[in-house]
Parts: sequence; C-alpha cells; structure tokens
Amino acid sequence: MDSRPRETDAPGDPANGAAPPPAAAVAAAATGGVEITKPRNDKRGYRRVVLPNALECLLISDPDTDKAAASMSVSVGYFCDPDGLEGLAHFLEHMLFYASKKYPIEDSYSKYIAEHGGSTNAFTSTERTNFYFDVNSDSLHDALDRFAQFFIKPLMSPDAVHREIKAVDSENQKNLLSDPWRMSQLQNHLCDENHPYHKFGTGNWDTLEVKAKEKGLDTRLELIKFYDSHYSANLMKLVVYGKDSLDNLQNLVENKFCDIRDIGRKPFSFPGHPCSSEHLQILVKAVPIKQGHTLRILWPITPNVRCYKEGPCKYISHLIGHEGEGSLFYILKKLGWAISLEAGEGDWSYDFSFFSVVIRLTDEGQEHMEDAVGLLFRYITLLQTSGTPKWIFDEIFPPEDWLIASSMPSKFSPDAIQNILNELTPGNVRIFWESKRFEGQTNLTEPWYGTSYSVEAVPPSIIQKWVAEAPEEDLHLPKPNIFIPRDLSLKNVEEKVSVPFMLRKTPLSRLWYKPDTMFFTPKAYIKMDFHCPLSQSSPESAVLTDVFTRLLMDYLNDYAYDAQVAGLYYAVKPNDTGFQVTMVGYNDKMRTLLETVIGKIAEFEVRVDRFSVIKEAMTKEYENFKFRQPYQQVLYYCSLMLDEQAWPWDEEFSALSHLEASDLGNFLPHLLAKTFIECYFAGNIEPNEAKSVIQHVEDVLFNAPISVCKPLSPSQHLARRIVKLEKGLRYYYPAMCLNHQDENSALLHYIQTHQDNVKQNVLLHLLALIGKQPAFHQLRSVEQLGYIALLRQRNDSGVRGLQFIIQSTVKDPANLDARVENFLKMFESTLYQMSDAEFKSNVRALIDMKLEKYKNIREESAFFWGEISEGTLKFDRKEAEVAALRELKKEELIDFFNDHVKVNAPQKKILSIQVYGGLHTAEYQTIVQNAPPPQSCEITDIYSFRRSRPLYGSFRGGFGQMKL
Repeated sequence: MDSRPRETDAPGDPANGAAPPPAAAVAAAATGGVEITKPRNDKRGYRRVVLPNALECLLISDPDTDKAAASMSVSVGYFCDPDGLEGLAHFLEHMLFYASKKYPIEDSYSKYIAEHGGSTNAFTSTERTNFYFDVNSDSLHDALDRFAQFFIKPLMSPDAVHREIKAVDSENQKNLLSDPWRMSQLQNHLCDENHPYHKFGTGNWDTLEVKAKEKGLDTRLELIKFYDSHYSANLMKLVVYGKDSLDNLQNLVENKFCDIRDIGRKPFSFPGHPCSSEHLQILVKAVPIKQGHTLRILWPITPNVRCYKEGPCKYISHLIGHEGEGSLFYILKKLGWAISLEAGEGDWSYDFSFFSVVIRLTDEGQEHMEDAVGLLFRYITLLQTSGTPKWIFDEIFPPEDWLIASSMPSKFSPDAIQNILNELTPGNVRIFWESKRFEGQTNLTEPWYGTSYSVEAVPPSIIQKWVAEAPEEDLHLPKPNIFIPRDLSLKNVEEKVSVPFMLRKTPLSRLWYKPDTMFFTPKAYIKMDFHCPLSQSSPESAVLTDVFTRLLMDYLNDYAYDAQVAGLYYAVKPNDTGFQVTMVGYNDKMRTLLETVIGKIAEFEVRVDRFSVIKEAMTKEYENFKFRQPYQQVLYYCSLMLDEQAWPWDEEFSALSHLEASDLGNFLPHLLAKTFIECYFAGNIEPNEAKSVIQHVEDVLFNAPISVCKPLSPSQHLARRIVKLEKGLRYYYPAMCLNHQDENSALLHYIQTHQDNVKQNVLLHLLALIGKQPAFHQLRSVEQLGYIALLRQRNDSGVRGLQFIIQSTVKDPANLDARVENFLKMFESTLYQMSDAEFKSNVRALIDMKLEKYKNIREESAFFWGEISEGTLKFDRKEAEVAALRELKKEELIDFFNDHVKVNAPQKKILSIQVYGGLHTAEYQTIVQNAPPPQSCEITDIYSFRRSRPLYGSFRGGFGQMKL
C-alpha cells in the first residue's frame, strides 16, 4: 500500500486556483473522490490528511486567527464499558489529562494551556470520547505536542487513579438530584438490558472501586488494558485549526501524531435498536425532583445521519416544534395547557435514533395529558397526509445560506421526510410523564439515580381514543415566513469608526452607534435599556416588572416566532434598572420587529388568562430555587450581599403569591411614568436609520396623544452600588443548603481587591491566569475536594476581586475555607520563585488574550454595551490594558498579591459564603454556635450587614445622563 499521506485541499482563496462556483468552493481529493465543500465567503484553507498510522485529520488554515484549536474524536464511548465496570471509558477520559511519559509532571498539559490563554475539556458520549483545547495561536506547536501524548504514552500512576475515581464520584454526586440526568437514565433503563444504551455511563466510587475490588479487579490495570485494546489511531479523527499554512500544519500533525499506535482495531458497532416491543407502547409516570409537569413523547426512528443531506428530522421538527398560528404549541397555549414545546432528534447513533417531543405542561395541562397527546398525533396525521411542501424546506434551508455540512441539508426529498413521519405512530411510541403529583403512586425505582416511576401499557387503540376525544382545533401548516430576509446588501456607511459614539441625545433617550467595520455581514445588533426607577423599588415591583416582560414575550410569540426561525433573534427581559430589549440578526426586517415590540409596550393590556399561566410558571421557578446546586446557592448569596439593590428570592416569592392581574394593570402606568432609554445600534445599519428608529420609539411612547411615559429627572437615574468590605477583616456567612436532601456542601471564598482601574485590572487578571490551573490541580486533582473546584475573577459593576468556588461532599465549608488559605500559602512561594522568563511568558499570553479579535457582532457588541451599561465608557479598555501589561514588572505583581491576596495581608478583604449540605449538618451547628475567630466577623443577617457597610461609587450617570 501507498504509505504517503493522502490529502485533499480546499483553496484558501480563489487566487489559489479557479474561482469557486456561485454557492460554494469545492475541491476534490486527488484520490478517492473525496470533496471538501465550504461557504463561498470562507477564506480559510482546508486539507484532509490520512497519516500512515490511519489517523484521519482535517487541517484548517486561517492566517487571520489569533486563536488556535484542536479536537480529537476517539470512536470509543461508554457503550464499550466492560460489564461490571460502569464508567470506565469516562474515567479514562479523566485520566488522560494527568501526565505522560514525555511530560511526567502532573497537570503540565492543562497548566500550559491555561498559561497560554486557552481552555481545555473533554466529554464521553455513547460511542465517542472527544478531547479538545483552544490556545493562543503562537502556542499551538507546544500545545499539540502535549496533547498528542494523551494518545501515545499516557501515565496512570496508582495514586492518580485512586484520586481521580473520587473526582468521577464527585461528578456523579453533582448530578444525582438533577432531573435531566435522572430522566435520561430512566429512558436508558427502560430498554433492552442486552443493548449498551441500557448502561450507566458516568461511573462512581461504587462501580470503579468497591465492586471492582469485590470481583478481584485492579481498576488501574483494567484501565490500562482498556486503553491498550481500544485506543487505536484508526479509530481517531483529528481536527487542527491554526494560522500556519496548510503545508506547515500538515508537517506539524505528521510530526506530533505519527507515533500513535494503530492496532487495526475494527470499529465498534452496536447493531439493533435499544427498544424491543416490550419497551414500546408504554406510559411511564416518573417523580422528578423539581416542581413542574413534563411530557416526553419519543419514537425510535431511522437515524437522520443516514440521510443527512436530506435532513428529514430538521424539516419535521421545524413543523412539530413551530409556535406560530395553527401550530400544535399555538393550540396548546391557547387552551392554557402548555408553557413550552420542543421537538427534534435526540439520542442517536448510526444504528438507532429517537425523535422526541417535549411539552412542559401547566397545572391545567397536567389534567389534559391525554388531550395533548391526542392533538400531537392529530397534527402528525396532518403532516402525513398534507404532502411535503417544498417552500417550507426552502424557508428553513435557503440556498444562499447552504454551508453544505452535516447540519445543513441540501437535497429536498419528500420520500425521506415521509419515511420518518411514518415511524411516528401510536404503535411505536414511548411516553414519559413527569410530575410531583405522582409521589406515592409509583412502584418501581431506577437503580442509579433512585427515580421513582411506574409503567403501564398504552396500546394504539388507547391513543386513537385520545385522538378522537381531543378538542376540535384548527391545526394547520405555518404560513409563509414574512421575516425571511430579502435584502442582504451591505450599507455604505461613511463613519469608519472603531468604537461607538453618541449619535443622538434627548431628555428621553441616548443613542450610541457603531457601524460594522469588521464583519461585513447583513446583520445588526440593538440594545435598548428602559431605565424605570420604580422597577427595583421593592420585591413586588421587581416581580411585577418580570411578569410584564414575560407577558410581553408571550404576546409577541405568535407573530415573532418566525423572526427567530429566519435568523432574527429578540428578547425582552428585566434587568437591574428596569427592562431591556435586545435584537440581533439579519437587519432586513429588524425595524419591523422592533416597531412591533414598541407598539406592544405602548398598548399593553393585561390578559387575565395569560397572567395566570405566567404566574404559575414563575411560582414553580421560585419553588425550585431551593433545588439549585450548592455552588449556585453560594453565588446567589454573594451577589445578594454585595449588590445594594438585590432582593432576596423568598421575599420575591412571597410577593408573587399575593399578586393578581389587576395589580399588574395598576403598576404598569407607574412603571413607565418615568423612563429613560439607553440605546446601542451596531452593524449593518445607517446612522440616519438608527436616529429615525429612536425618533419613532420616542413618538410612540412619549409623544402620542395619550401616553403614560414621561422623561426621567436627572436625580432619578438608578446607580448600582456595591458593598465595600472591611480591610483586614474576614466576613463569613454560614447557611444550611436549601435542599436538605442534597449532600453536597459549597464554599465561595471572595477576595475583594479594587474598583475599576487599568493597572490593577491587569494585575488581577494576570494573578488569576497564573493561579487558575495550580488551584484546580491542588484543590481538585491532589486533594480531591470535589468535582467543582475553581479560581476565577469576579466583577460586580466594576468592583473586582478573586473568588474560589468549591463544591464537596468530602469536607465541610469551613474546612474548604482552610484549604483555600493553605493553597494561597503554597501559591505564595510559587509566585515568589517565578523566573523572569515565566513572568514574561504569562504577560505575553495575557496580552494575546486581550488582543483576541471579536468573532462576530454579538461578541463585539457585548463588550461595548458592557462599557455603556456600566457607565465606564472605556471603549479603548483592551488597548489601555495591553499598554499597561507591556510596562508591568514582576515586583508589581508580587506587591499586588502581598497587599490584597496573601494570607493575613493587612489590606485583605474577605467574604466567605458557606453552604452546608446534608452530610455536614453537625459542622453547621458548631460554626453558628462558636464565637468568631480573631479578625473574623460572622454575618447573621444579610440586610443588616448590607446597610452597615459603605458602598463603592457608581460609574453610571457620571457622563451625559446628569447633563440632560
């Protein structure tokens, strides 16, 4: 055989060869007739290479990129787990990060990635394990060298294996009370025991340690055996993306990955479907952890991947999941039975797949489950008998947007669509119905997560009865989408500015404008903040503002759902000063949609039936607050203590329980009576058009003959103020976990350092960059405190600091706090001993991170809008921080650490939030009964603490607004 790499090139640009065809650039392989097809506006180069060891690679050359990346997909997943060693493939994924023969120091790979501006992760699925990273582009060569060792000669020391089993167990502990994990495993459980879909893929201490030993197995030896027998180059596929030329990337990949063994392993295959006849025509009633009612209707189908060019599932899910007039969701919503509906292909492989429809039911909908299922099957019958209109296919996949990839069908096939529809039958269905109302009515328990459930037969005759008895409603196909963009031309804007500028200012609004000078796409981005002082004046006001925005989205949905289908996204959400309207996507129909939203605000009326549905949904959200993970609870408590205006969830919940539709009707005129609108327009929109839109908004809301909106007085502008902690004092707040069933505890150790300042910002960021991976390695990998163990920056309206977050069943939060302090003592010596070369390398990595280009208009606008909304207006922040980094000295970093972070530093300001899980109840009792240690202060009342502390000044209102 020919041992030379076989390759396929797609040119970097038309100059490299013949001009591409109108829709896409296509290049055929020199051998095998393989084609790589790319969008016509894609200037990157592509090459397929197969190494002598049978490793298949896709190389992507992008000379303009400032980031590089790689991903290795190994065709080995948890379906390959040996019987009785559940989670072994997932455990192996964890272990490959530790060390290798070439790089034997533990965690050196992750440390290198983190210190060079990157991130890394992996996941294990049914039939694949995927490892990936991104890194600053200049660091790709060394990163790939370390990455390749995963697959060449990893080290799995006995000590590391023992420790990492605990990490897998902690990861599983984190998921035990998570409904998505529980319900997914229940679906796996109710299938053929001889099919690997039935397996438990995560693993835990019991499967990987206890039961393994009971069987006389050495988990480490089993792990090595599994690696040696399964990880073969011919089962791997690599993608590398960098700024090097294709030739250089090919040389790099050949050099780094040629030593991966090819044992000629036959690809793993799992033929047959997981569900035999006994697992179909069933209704499963399951008890979830959280409040709410969910209906999951599933059918085994022919995998879409077998006909990916036709994309039948995308077509069908578009119709069943549609939310416009005549759709299934439209009818269920009109009847007051459904909160949301999603449809699409779920778990799949080449051998099997499931199509699912997931409906979140209201309390009333829970009483009409049979009618809801009947309506679903009636709509499916409509699709089966209505033919397959091509115009619907063309709307979902317009030819000008075809990317010719597995997710973008390019071939209309009515037969492929009809074949899938014919599989969505009553004889083929599995119905999973989740509700707390089933407590005490079930007789079975899923073994891995402990989910209570029952199973009953639902033959086709029963489903047909439900169909016949469902209410007669006008179900029909959607109408043509009026939001499909027609004008994709680019505006010729004279202002070639790189940062936003104030285009217009009145007592009613302020308009910031930034034309597109980078992406050259027919898209725009709009933010409009409605500053309404009443919105945050009380828990009731905050809740009513939330209800208002949800109702507004609810009213808009029938009309504006099509906009999202057509790539024009919108949202109306509450924020800390009132509420916010966001739009991003194709600009062609954006003004039409925005004017509709503004019109709905101006003529808003409270519909009692929809108010009740929204209130019910919010009530369940508040009831489910206590089921948040402990690490989420410590984040909540920290924000509640630091943010002067934050209201506690239980007070908001109490307020909601007493509210009626009339309360919202009375509140809205007062909410809008004093309003100022802060606006940002960016992208493919001309300045005159932006001004015209805002003038229209002012005319509708403020200048109409009957208008409730009035301008905001300068003194009424809201400013978000953040609590200033005491120097030299450690505040701590102990609390029991809101869910007493949760065994996990959590700690948030917050070190407040400074308010927005260029020099101090870069010192903090550099310190976080240097400390991130050592913290993870020590607290998670070495000490095995828990699966979640991280160090990161915190920014509250410009007030900055460091925070450690750990979730653990191993140690109580006070103990975790001590481990953080111990780590900081260890890190102190690391910092002091850092060489000048290491320091400069870290500085360079941070500079590269800050100079990373925005990838799209969303990213660019998020940065600029952040500066506007916070009032800092440092549009040149990145450039200023890079300049400061270039002048930075190692001594300044050490001084910053000594002043603000070092253990017992006199200026150090600490807030320790401690949530105690079920395993640490005794420790909680001890800490609340004991007197505070020296230089510590226990917070017993959050609101007394907030009132007693001074506040940082706000940047808001300092520019422009106060001059109105």
